Amino acid sequence: MVTEISSHTTVLLDEAVDALLGSAGDAPGGTWIDATFGRGGHSRRILSRLSPQGRLLAFDKDPEAIQEAARIPDARFSIRHEGFRHLADLPSASAAGVLMDLGVSSPQIDSPERGFSFRFDGPLDMRMDTTRGQSVAEWLADAEVARIAEVIREYGEERFAGPIAKAIVAWRQERGPLATTAELADLVAGAVKTREQGQNPATRTFQALRIFINAELEELQQALEASLQVLQPGGRLVVISFHSLEDRIVKQFIARHSKEVFDRRAPFATPQPMRLRALDRIKPSASEVAANPRARSAVMRVAERTEV
Repeated sequence: MVTEISSHTTVLLDEAVDALLGSAGDAPGGTWIDATFGRGGHSRRILSRLSPQGRLLAFDKDPEAIQEAARIPDARFSIRHEGFRHLADLPSASAAGVLMDLGVSSPQIDSPERGFSFRFDGPLDMRMDTTRGQSVAEWLADAEVARIAEVIREYGEERFAGPIAKAIVAWRQERGPLATTAELADLVAGAVKTREQGQNPATRTFQALRIFINAELEELQQALEASLQVLQPGGRLVVISFHSLEDRIVKQFIARHSKEVFDRRAPFATPQPMRLRALDRIKPSASEVAANPRARSAVMRVAERTEV
């Protein structure tokens, strides 16, 4: 079952909420965290499952998400206009569970004025929070060619990063800074010499610039570390990622904290105990992918906070 909120279909809706609530029983109380509110699909479903004593705290950087959250008339719910690295601001062991749904929501992608997609012509922005920080256009206006190439290579895993970066700087010198998504998409198409079947040649470059300008991977690392402090013993961490860079970080984080760590310099010392227990890895069903093709790359990982 999926829910449609502002033309956004929530991925792994039931699976994520079932995993989050875990063994908490029917209508649990406690404080739960939706670290990435988006358009509120998971939040609404969590609220429908909590007891009157339960509480849900959400985070989101996007002003449009904050507007959407205002449509939830539920006293158990509150939201902070902050990125999810601010989980670190919450009291220790205060959360019964933490859900993170990474990536960009459909309304963000489908809004030309946000500049996330090469499918629509719009300003080259890509900021999750349009009230602060530098846009992609502003950064590209004076970034050095080597740094542009590094960003596109590292965050987009794009093997034509060098030629793309040179083309961006050449455009800048001849015509002034890039200003629109269409300009960037056309430029990238000219620089990418081979095509991946079923994928626009600009896909990797747009992904890379979005991840970089929003510091997405750094914030994910910070939020994961904060979750260890915020989760109560037995509390669940549920993370849905949509590309390999994110999933690798989540996978390695869970693996690192679900193994006893031995100090090689003190081989007879007691090993540092595990702080997480890895529980599951779930992908969308074939029927969900057929109904919502954007779900195809999703991977959900589930872990549980231990007693230590």
